[in-house]
Amino acid sequence: MQNPTEVLIDFFNNYLPLNQEEIALILEKITHRNIKRRQMVLQEGFVCKHYFFVVKGCFKMYGIDNKGNEHNIQFAAEGDWIMDIGSFHTQKPSQLFIEAIEPAEVFQIEQQDLYFLYLNIPKLDRIFKVIVENKFVELQNRVLQTFSSTAEERYLDFLERYADLASRLPNTQIASYLGITPEFLSKIRRDLSKNKPSK
Repeated sequence: MQNPTEVLIDFFNNYLPLNQEEIALILEKITHRNIKRRQMVLQEGFVCKHYFFVVKGCFKMYGIDNKGNEHNIQFAAEGDWIMDIGSFHTQKPSQLFIEAIEPAEVFQIEQQDLYFLYLNIPKLDRIFKVIVENKFVELQNRVLQTFSSTAEERYLDFLERYADLASRLPNTQIASYLGITPEFLSKIRRDLSKNKPSK
């Protein structure tokens, strides 16, 4: 089993290979943390101070409406990043929460340290440009889905996007992400199961 540091460096190397000096500089600027299930790493009203890289476990990012209902915006599991990009870069209070759904292990990096690495490791600047662009595309697609896709289509897209998470997440969390009730999600699953072609 890989140690946490290898997981992170392998992630970067998949984009652009790093040399030993660059790796050493990165490791100086990141912090390793263990997170308990249901522990918050960001709460509404606080500035998002870190980018989080998930080594192990699963997180959700969500907002709460004026009726107290949670609306999941994003999930992040092993090998993914989670952060409120807007709050992190503007240093303004977030309107979102980031919470561990499972016990988790992360690396976190603060804004000033990330900017330092951008200046000193141009490759990392390019890597994070791609990461942020991908997050933007993901969010744009979710906005489009809310008015152009059926609940069933959104569920099928969720299965494709989060294939490894579908069996790990409770129905309530998936339903919140899709903007439907858990009961309606169960109906969609039943209907899809009935319509599966027999072998």
